[in-house]
Amino acid sequence: MKRTELEKNRGLKINGGVNRFGTPGRFGKDAGVPMQRREQRKLEQSLGLVPFAVKLNGDLVKQIQALALSRKADLNEVVAELLKKGLDA
Repeated sequence: MKRTELEKNRGLKINGGVNRFGTPGRFGKDAGVPMQRREQRKLEQSLGLVPFAVKLNGDLVKQIQALALSRKADLNEVVAELLKKGLDA
């Protein structure tokens, strides 16, 4: 084989490897997902909700999650209710 044929084959091998995995989701049909998050954030802001991150003991978190499951309520609602009760006391 000539050197040019070897280089051509190497180029074809590289190009074949690039196209093997297809288009990532962030460029294809899933490209609209960040807009939904932005809309969700705007909706929450209009309701007066503010993100509030805290570090809690794992056992306490499990208790809160169990309480939310037993009430069939959202975790955010349960935490807000517990905080209100604690602040009122």
